[in-house]
Order: sequence, then structure tokens, then C-alpha cells
Amino acid sequence: MSGKLWGGRFVGAVDPIMEKFNASIAYDRHLWEVDVQGSKAYSRGLEKAGLLTKAEMDRILHGLDKVAEEWAQGTFKLSPNDEDIHTANERRLKELIGETAGKLHTGRSRNDQVVTDLRLWMRQTCSTLSGLLWELIRTMVDRAEAECDVLFPGYTHLQRAQPIRWSHWILSHAVALTRDSERLLEVRKRINVLPLGSGAIAGNPLSVDRELLRAELNFGAITLNSMDATSERDFVAEFLFWASLCMTHLSRMAEDLILYCTKEFSFVQLSDAYSTGSSLMPQKKNPDSLELIRSKAGRVFGRCAALLMTLKGLPSTYNKDLQEDKEAVFEVSDTMSAVLQVATGVISTLQIHRENMGQALSPDMLATDLAYYLVRKGMPFRQAHEASGKAVFMAETKGVALNELSLQELQTISPLFSGDVSCVWDYGHSVEQYGALGGTARSSVDWQIRQVRALLQTQQA
Repeated sequence: MSGKLWGGRFVGAVDPIMEKFNASIAYDRHLWEVDVQGSKAYSRGLEKAGLLTKAEMDRILHGLDKVAEEWAQGTFKLSPNDEDIHTANERRLKELIGETAGKLHTGRSRNDQVVTDLRLWMRQTCSTLSGLLWELIRTMVDRAEAECDVLFPGYTHLQRAQPIRWSHWILSHAVALTRDSERLLEVRKRINVLPLGSGAIAGNPLSVDRELLRAELNFGAITLNSMDATSERDFVAEFLFWASLCMTHLSRMAEDLILYCTKEFSFVQLSDAYSTGSSLMPQKKNPDSLELIRSKAGRVFGRCAALLMTLKGLPSTYNKDLQEDKEAVFEVSDTMSAVLQVATGVISTLQIHRENMGQALSPDMLATDLAYYLVRKGMPFRQAHEASGKAVFMAETKGVALNELSLQELQTISPLFSGDVSCVWDYGHSVEQYGALGGTARSSVDWQIRQVRALLQTQQA
């Protein structure tokens, strides 16, 4: 016996370099628990089909429990011939219970075995990541509610644009993350489909009940086509794309906060728990937590792009290229877990500088409000926009702030200006006019908070 699951038609030894090149045990050992879980379910399927006696099934189940115990306790010893987790577990099972172990693989291929393992592992991982993402969103919403009265500049093109609530900024990122949360639940639904019982390519010829396997492993549905079941990795690509888009949102939030915590902005201050220093410059406090979130987005994108390049040229059904899916999934899952937890820590411990935020507001940011003032007086918006622009130009020419123009000067631009124009220069009044749903008025921000909390409750139900 070669010790391989496929050794019968081969003569001679595999080149040691090829042995190492071909092996995946270094990383697919992560699947040990779900591999045992799938094998236990399959043994019950074999027993129902009359391919195992009750006594044989019980021996296999007991042996698999022992295998799982060794993995859990860290006492499982790998053999040089263990090229993957399936080989390792079956080899150890045979050592424990003898030749009966050889019946476990009846009608099963590593093709349907590995994709079943991966789906089981990813299903649990999606649940774990969903919990971490919900915690981050809750932390952001709680912060938005607590600091709803803080105003600061909103930016477009990285230029000061309009006054907004700090909470409105927080919620802009929280809302994006709710889409990521919803998307992850959808990905999990498509992961939760059973491929076991598909064999290598043609299906299972031994009357194994796939509905029983589905129920044993708690899958939501059964794959429709055995060729597709063993080779499709749409669910992996979707998961990696989900992670890429989620990291895009987290990276953009991190970029904003990196800017906001510079001396030039000084809107926020990171906790020491999420900052590091310089080995040369004692005064430095670096936002390394946020910079690493930003940088790890690139790693996740790379894994997604690499898998798509692997998949695009494959001929039908299983090819060994698909072995490349697991490292991507494991690495991205670990990255997302770490990033979500760090992001939650950053947001929950962040200190804001209200005074600096307020001082950064300037009258020129109310130029749009000046145009709206004229609109409310009956002027068409395009004319009002032009009139407000002329006021901005006049203030710049005179070297004064926009709110320092006299009423007489404003009336040279439009006779519609009157004494009540002074109300325009109030930042609190400015934000409160944006009361339409989704805006930065207090009533709208409160509505957004309720909506996001309701979304979380629905998703967690």
C-alpha cells in the first residue's frame, strides 16, 4: 500500500519536490473538525444504504470521535504521507479501528468531500463574522446617538463643503456596513447548500440518501448537478468579493479618521490602545491601527482577484487548481476577524475635540444656504446659485468673511436680500433645514439611528 488514497495505478515513488508541491495539509488542517463532521454524516448515509452494518457504523463513529479528540487536544500526529486533511483523518481512523475504515470512502470522492468541508467551515465563519460586524455597527450607532449635537465640516473633494452633524458622518459609514452585513447573510445562504453525495463527477451510484446527508449536516438545500457541485467555487468568490467590498468601506472610514486625527485637523484623538509611536521621534503618536486596516484591504482584493483568475480558464468539473481556494478563504477570514475587532475598538475608544470641530466651520460653507435663502424668496435656483457665487467672490475680493458683507452690499447683488439674511449665518440653523429623511437635521439623524437598529434586529432574527 502506498499510503495514498489514489495509489493503486501508480508505480514508483512521487518526487519529494512534487510531494511537497502537491500537499495541502499545511493549511487545510483547519478543516479537521468539519471533515470529521462530514464523515460522520456520510457513514450514517452508508448505513442507511446498506453499505455498512450498524456495528461497522458505530465503530467508524467512535473512531472519528477519537480522531476529533486528538485534534482538539493537539495530540494528532501527522504522517509524511498525509497530503491533505482527508488523507490524514482516514489514515488515523484506520490505525484506530482497522480495515472497516476503508469502507467510509465508499462512493465518496475527495472532490465532493473537500467542497462539503469548505462549505461547512465557511458557513460557521460567516456567522462569526456577522456577529463581529453587527457589534461594530452597534458601536457606531451608539456613538452617533450619544454625540448627535456635535457639528463639524462635511467634505467633498477633500474641501470643506457644508456643516453636518458628526453623527451624520458616523452613520454614513454605519449604513454602508449594514449593506455588507446583509450581503454576508446572502452569501451564507448560498454557501449553505450540500454537495456531498455528488462523487467525483457523475454522482453516487450506491443509493446514498442525500436528503439524509442534508439533514444530518443541517444544510438548507442540495446541489442540483454533480458536475457543478464538485467544481463550482462561486460561493468562495462571493465571500472574497464580500470581504473586498467590506474592506473598501472600512478603508475609507479609516482614511477619514487618519486625516481627522492629524494636527492639521485635530478633530479626533485615537486611544493609546490603538496607536503606536516612533523609534526615533518621541512626540509621535501614529494611527497604525487605521493604517493597517487601510493596507489590509489590498491583501483582500488580491486574494479575490487571484481566485477569479484561477477560475476563469478551468475546464469543466474538478481540477487541482481549486486547491488554491482554501488559503484565500482562511487568510481573508482571519483578516476580516481582526479588522472588525480592531475597528470596533477604535470607534468605541475614540475621543473627539468638539471645540476644534466647531472652529473648523466657516461662513463660506453657508454659501449654499445663502442660495436657498433666495430660493425661498422666489428666485429660481440657478439664479440663486449665481447670486450666492457673486457674494462669495465679493467677500474674497474684499478680504472679509462671507457673513461680514453688509446688507447694502448683498442688495447690490439681489434686492431680495433683507434683514432676515442674518439667520443664514447660524450653523445650527443650517443643519436643521436638512430635515428630509436621510439628511443631517436632528430629526433625520434620529430616524437613521432607528432604521439602522431595526435593520440589525431583522438581520439577527
